[in-house]
Amino acid sequence: MGLSAPVVIVGGSTAGLATARELRDLGHDGPLTVVSDEAEPGYQRPPLSKRGLREELPPADAAAGLDLEVVLGTATGLAPSVVELAGGRTLPFDRLVIATGARPRRLAAPGQTGELVLRSREDAADLRAALARASSAIVVGAGFLGMEVAGACLAHGLAVTVVDVDRPLERLLGGFVSRLVQDRLAAAGGRFLRGRATLLGSPVNGVDVDGGRARLSADVVVTCVGDVPNVKWLAGSGVHLADGVVVDGRGRTNLPSVFAAGDVVCAAWGGNLTRRPFWANAMTQGRLVAHSLLGLETPVPLWDDYFWTEVMGCAVKVTGPTPLAGEPDAVEGTPEEGALFRWDGPHGPTLVAWGHRLSAARLRRLRLEPPEPAPAAAESAR
Repeated sequence: MGLSAPVVIVGGSTAGLATARELRDLGHDGPLTVVSDEAEPGYQRPPLSKRGLREELPPADAAAGLDLEVVLGTATGLAPSVVELAGGRTLPFDRLVIATGARPRRLAAPGQTGELVLRSREDAADLRAALARASSAIVVGAGFLGMEVAGACLAHGLAVTVVDVDRPLERLLGGFVSRLVQDRLAAAGGRFLRGRATLLGSPVNGVDVDGGRARLSADVVVTCVGDVPNVKWLAGSGVHLADGVVVDGRGRTNLPSVFAAGDVVCAAWGGNLTRRPFWANAMTQGRLVAHSLLGLETPVPLWDDYFWTEVMGCAVKVTGPTPLAGEPDAVEGTPEEGALFRWDGPHGPTLVAWGHRLSAARLRRLRLEPPEPAPAAAESAR
């Protein structure tokens, strides 16, 4: 493809804007159109749950200086070389990037109102306003987002209960890290209740746990139970769909001239097709797809092995294969003062920096270094 051919990116997401920026950096000077169903495209989502519930929302400035056209609208279909939008408008393209991301998975029954979620700037503004009026909160879901929301609720001085069928972060980081997370939640004044939650009330004002084992009420109930890829608009298009848009290692779909990046992507990982909706993957895939789209050698793999979160003020950075199991093979430091944990798994090592002042780049380099040999046992006295 030439450097002047028109490109359409559906989705003003992190991945979509990363693709646009990389295209311009690589010299693409043709028409570049980004379709966004949000009025403020081009902002980073991680700060919404980390700072956005406590401070001002981050600016929506990721599209600054990119010389692109932003079309506010919702994609409703894909035909050969044409994106169909709500209202009947169509956008022709020479190359297309699908970067429509995902939407929150919801627990509310049909017609049940008042379920709070966190995905967009609007969600963050609504939730922050609700927290300012509340004295108690229930967070359903003890994954990364759920624990970050729980931390924000505690920072607002709310009584907080987290409910999930698995212990905090256990599905991805295993029991060892989960225990640290649960201890930190308790030390901050929060409570964890293990079980399956059903939302109560309309508007929602509580949860039922395990069919009546416990019934809880709160001023604010937030569900953080995963996401669903935004692929309904691709029905009938011929794009290969599984749990998202299936791509190869260069971000290409099964249709010529159609690529995908970000949370909507489904690809091979550990022998299975999966999605890995982390910010680092969205950024990496944006760069990769821009190179692939221009016919250039791709400088990075499809998957990035790095992600990070914040647990009640403690930064947790991870690089390497997951999920984790068992105790770490090596420990440096202490959880109280900052620690580095290492698991040596069959697919390579994984490092977890717990409250440790390490940059992402330094953590990645440490993962590639061989572990320090264990000190030789002292010769027994004769």
